[in-house]
Amino acid sequence: MALEVLKTISPVDGRVYAERTAATASEIDAALERAARAQRDWRAVPLPERAAIMDRFCGEFERRSPGIATGITWQMGRPIRFAPGEVRGTLERARYMIGCAGSALADIDAGPKAGFRRFIRREPLGVVFTVAAWNYPYLIAVNSVVPALMAGNAVVLKHSAQTPLAAEAFAECFAAAGLAPGLFQVLHLSHADTGRVIADARVRFVAFTGSVAGGRAVQRAAAERFVGVGLELGGCDPVYVRHDADLKHAIENIVDGAYFNSGQSCCGLQRIYVHESIYEPFTLGAIELIRQYRLGDPLDPETTLGPVVRTAAADAVRAQIRASVNAGARPAIEEREFAASAAGTPYLAPQLLLDAPAGSTVMREDIFGPVAGVARVRSDEEAVAHMNDSTFGLTAAVWTRDREAAERLGAAVETGTFFMNRCDYLDPALAWVGVKDSGRGCTLSVVGYEHLTRPKSFHLRVTT
Repeated sequence: MALEVLKTISPVDGRVYAERTAATASEIDAALERAARAQRDWRAVPLPERAAIMDRFCGEFERRSPGIATGITWQMGRPIRFAPGEVRGTLERARYMIGCAGSALADIDAGPKAGFRRFIRREPLGVVFTVAAWNYPYLIAVNSVVPALMAGNAVVLKHSAQTPLAAEAFAECFAAAGLAPGLFQVLHLSHADTGRVIADARVRFVAFTGSVAGGRAVQRAAAERFVGVGLELGGCDPVYVRHDADLKHAIENIVDGAYFNSGQSCCGLQRIYVHESIYEPFTLGAIELIRQYRLGDPLDPETTLGPVVRTAAADAVRAQIRASVNAGARPAIEEREFAASAAGTPYLAPQLLLDAPAGSTVMREDIFGPVAGVARVRSDEEAVAHMNDSTFGLTAAVWTRDREAAERLGAAVETGTFFMNRCDYLDPALAWVGVKDSGRGCTLSVVGYEHLTRPKSFHLRVTT
């Protein structure tokens, strides 16, 4: 039986950038067995010793940062001028989660009771299976990998076939940091074998990042077992530009939040609601700024907008734009304004769709490309109604000078994270969580550790 070969086609130039042979059944079984055995010893390692290894991992990762950044560009197309930012963000998250582990994993004292000592301890689950996406290959993976190891678990990482070198870079850094063999392993897997790993009794938690359809497949694979599943599935994130917003600041932030990474961000904004009193100046300013992007070779330091991940993705985005226009939205950008944009390639011009109807594709679906829709609203109440009119709920944001109004709006919007005067950012001190079809579970912050451990109660009667 022929072995399956997984190919990474670079969006930069269409060539095969990497090839990996999918793991065989025996290799998968051996990896899971190694992980289970290694974890039994690792769970007894004191937290300061785990932290020291994780700190060394961060140092190794930082030392390799130039090559890691270039690899991001070749594998998924992000402009080289922005790729180092993912290295910095990965280190920020890793170091925060290492630093907060002591408080997150500390015993919880149940309070005094005569003749008893009572506390709750957070214990590791066992083997954590992380299935990571390609669009932020390190930032996504680190959310579960580092805290899972800090909590005393072993980790098996299955990365996207688009970004296999990201998983291998993690493995190299952990090995150089002195992490014991078996505690972090990489498996290159087919979809079918991914499902089989999820169903394996040795896997005690699954951390998945991807599409809604992928999340449903993960749930089906896990359905026969009582195993925890964390799902981060993306969104169609809304923002509201209130009448009292700092308009220049709002335009700069919102355009960046919509088009950074060619719009390929689960928390990138897509639905823009603007108070009617400032709709015209907002849209004119946004169009002017969008036209300043330079679409082209992402290895060119002057490029500010790279290709989407593959030609099929660009074709799908173009179809979604056409569907939105057919529904009544007005395109603000002519594709020919961006010379590098061409059919049959992953190079795609940015687009802003004006007066986008509530039922149009751009205001309903997760487009995952450099596209946003904008619509007028007359009040805060109308804005909130539109923001909540979605099957997604990952992030939402408001631009306003009124913090009390922002908190009131944030309480009314159905979302995992609510921003004021910013967007498209994960603060590692805050819980990263979605509602509705954006997923379930939580990563980052001290709360993230709750999903990578189980509580164990100690009820100790003291006798004389």
